[in-house]
Amino acid sequence: MTWQHALAPLRNRNFAWYFASRFVNTLGNMMASIALAFAVLDITDSPTALGQVLAAHTIPMVALLLYGGVIADRFPRTLVLQFSNFASALSQGAIALLVLGGHAEIWMLVVLSVAHGAVSGIGFPAMASVLPQLVPREHLQPANALISLTRNGMAVLGPTAGALLVVTVGSGWALAVDAATWLVAALLLLPVALPPRTPSAEPADTVRELREGWSFFWATPWLWAVVVGFGVLNFIHAGAWFTLGPAVADDTIGRQGWGYVLSAEAIGLLVMTLVLLRVRLERPLLLGMLGMAMMALPILVLGVSPHVVALVVTAFLAGVGTEVFGMGWNLAMQENIDDSMLSRAYSYDALGSFIALPLGQLAFGPLALAFGFEEVLVASAVAYVVVVGLVLCSRSVRALQRVPVTPSESVTSATP
Repeated sequence: MTWQHALAPLRNRNFAWYFASRFVNTLGNMMASIALAFAVLDITDSPTALGQVLAAHTIPMVALLLYGGVIADRFPRTLVLQFSNFASALSQGAIALLVLGGHAEIWMLVVLSVAHGAVSGIGFPAMASVLPQLVPREHLQPANALISLTRNGMAVLGPTAGALLVVTVGSGWALAVDAATWLVAALLLLPVALPPRTPSAEPADTVRELREGWSFFWATPWLWAVVVGFGVLNFIHAGAWFTLGPAVADDTIGRQGWGYVLSAEAIGLLVMTLVLLRVRLERPLLLGMLGMAMMALPILVLGVSPHVVALVVTAFLAGVGTEVFGMGWNLAMQENIDDSMLSRAYSYDALGSFIALPLGQLAFGPLALAFGFEEVLVASAVAYVVVVGLVLCSRSVRALQRVPVTPSESVTSATP
């Protein structure tokens, strides 16, 4: 692909506004992830409490994903996103005010995280599935790469900037920035005009639409094989990396060091995004799953030898592999699933992939206290590689290739 083709989606008015919305929202999120973790640890120096706050966000998000998929296949996806972004601004703003005022308690953060998780569950399927309505089909890979470029570029700066705010003026300011970006993101979606949908011949029926989504999911072997695998991988990732990681870092490389590690992972994501802007990705799921195996490396180092240099290098490699999977998965979904089913397919994907997240967030703190941090982290790294290998045993995953698309197949309504 040429650079002209790689940047073509930005000449599309709808995509340009959506791109701007994702840009500002991502910056706040990257700061908020590290700020919230250390805000909890400042209140109570307990990885178990951190797991509880993280799980409070994840459980309602997972519970509402399927409903969010139905909503996003029924209503304009940008409208669903605007609602979700505005509600997220309110919940994150309340958390920021509590932290800044020194009044935050764990139960308060749990309650507000439940609210934030609920609106995230409603909005996620719309965010995941809107892209094919914004750009022609032949621009899907560069459009996905540009979105990843935004996310990964901000992730390079976000954790380090968030960590700097934490150690200077406190966690509350990073959380306040996140709340503001949710609001701006909602406003930037106002100019986006999606193509009209063909009216359904059948009346709205949530149960029927959920059953249709499940039937499609179960009849697509590559879809459910990857999703089942990621249910386990996300259980490990949430517990070993995001729950035990900050706790181990606090006692070894320090909070700023942990910010460097997360930024290194983001740099790996960013570098691979730039590559994928120019290089067409074939065999998306085979290469993607092989890339995901790289995540086992920093988890292993975290357990065996938590030094900044080793963690930075392995986190960078994990970021490279994760981006290959992210691109491959989005292309597999967007090219092989009809738009009328896409949000529901993404919702079943997210449900299956995320359902074990709260279990990991809640379980790994007590497991580490019972068996030791090193033992749990080393076992997690080994299990990660084993699960990737089991997913690749599916021929449908290994053999899936890109769907050929010609300009004549593009959605003409995407470009004004």
